[in-house]
Amino acid sequence: MGVVSIACYRPKRGKKRALEQLMRDHVKTLRRESLATKRTPIIVRAKDGTVLEIFEWKSHKAIDKAHSNRAVLAMWERFNAACDYVKVSDVAESRDQWASFAPLDL
Repeated sequence: MGVVSIACYRPKRGKKRALEQLMRDHVKTLRRESLATKRTPIIVRAKDGTVLEIFEWKSHKAIDKAHSNRAVLAMWERFNAACDYVKVSDVAESRDQWASFAPLDL
């Protein structure tokens, strides 16, 4: 059974385009490493520029494997340079009863 995650990426100053490029390859990389399902991710942007991604891991075991996968660790290093990870609760829209975001088509 898959595990749906909501990841929130707040771009660092001047790194918006770098983050968007990483978003194009994120789930593709996870799939290539047999860690994510074929479910199409939903990627949106909050008013403050934070990018939210809803995607599906193959399992909890896949999440654990990601933390020792060389390709994933290298990708996460690039993410670390481009953004800060934030909690969903840190995104202002999450406090609205029906949180609304702008679609981000990459």
